[in-house]
Amino acid sequence: MKNREEILDRLFRAAIAPVPPKEMPFGFDTRILALVRASSPNGSPIIALFAQRAAVIALAVIALASVGVYRASTSNDDLPAEYTMADNAIQSSLGE
Repeated sequence: MKNREEILDRLFRAAIAPVPPKEMPFGFDTRILALVRASSPNGSPIIALFAQRAAVIALAVIALASVGVYRASTSNDDLPAEYTMADNAIQSSLGE
């Protein structure tokens, strides 16, 4: 029986105890904000990564354009005869 009374006494004392405050512990919000800010970058690395990717894409486009211009300049394909005649006619009419 004593065990039962002891349990009831503990239960009643716990029920009478003051309710703990519902506010956050001191410094909790500051710690959480610091962790959130530390986990997300401030923007500079993101901008640098974007610039690096843009530069790589620009270099690839320049390289492809250079290859295209080189191939076009080294090709020895002359115009067919009808285009040559039209080209000569245009040049002679512009030269007058």
